[in-house]
Amino acid sequence: MTTLTALLSIMFFPAGLTLILSGMLYEWADRKLVARFQNRIGPRWFQPLADTIKLLTKEEIKPQGLNSLLFYGLPIIALTGALTASLYAPILGHKPVYSFPGDLIVTLYMLSLLTMCTGLAGWNSSSRFSLIGATRSLTQLFAYEAPFLLALLGPAIAAGTWVIRDVSVYAENHWMILTQPVGFVIALIGLMGKLELPPFDAPEAETEIVAGALTEYSGRGLALFHIGKSVELVVAVSLVTAFYLGGIGNPIIFLLKTLVIVLLMSILQSMLTRLRIDQTVGMWWRFGALLALLQILVLVLLKGWLA
Repeated sequence: MTTLTALLSIMFFPAGLTLILSGMLYEWADRKLVARFQNRIGPRWFQPLADTIKLLTKEEIKPQGLNSLLFYGLPIIALTGALTASLYAPILGHKPVYSFPGDLIVTLYMLSLLTMCTGLAGWNSSSRFSLIGATRSLTQLFAYEAPFLLALLGPAIAAGTWVIRDVSVYAENHWMILTQPVGFVIALIGLMGKLELPPFDAPEAETEIVAGALTEYSGRGLALFHIGKSVELVVAVSLVTAFYLGGIGNPIIFLLKTLVIVLLMSILQSMLTRLRIDQTVGMWWRFGALLALLQILVLVLLKGWLA
């Protein structure tokens, strides 16, 4: 009964709804900035919410020959993973709700559930577009997950802890972007790759494979995947901001810092054209992971030398 109460609290407690709405606002800010950079007007502030409500009210059509458990369950698991990760992250400039030793690793793997569920959703489909999109999603996951993980481990090593709350406190007096600029760049690019934002949107390239792994999804299932992506954007941006841009501090200042991260991602989306899947995987796996490992090696050597 306690577990059921906790699950209901996560889904319906105002904090959970606030997180979902915050994700939609971040999504709107990203779309609006990209539109203005491209000399377009862009969507109005309530457009992501209107899109979500529209999808939730539409009929959800299940194609024949699919595993019903996977088809209906994967969107729920994807959203649940993102919401669970938010419990350990400094959302909207507030300290994490829960903390335990090693929660950084658990949070990063929770953020990976969305991509894994997207890949499984495409694999479960009979559409060739979904299958190709699933293959690209999982391939890009393996390419970007390791560098993003290593980029966030750099501040943790500097702080000497794997607890997100403790790393954030340490970062309040240490701006990691100055001491670990390579890690910040890797975290920023890795985040865009995780969220499949341009120019790393080959897994859902509409001009090639319709909507990628989610081509067969509609209605509530598609809405849950979109909500999960918005929540993951908030959680990941909050982690990068807390680790590299001076910790948590004042909530209003923290919010402005997260918007700076969104601004940087919007600029990159506007400047660069879509990369092929072999380009996104090959280049980044070779250079991103190696640079992140090199940074961690330097940090370990410096800590050992100073000790």
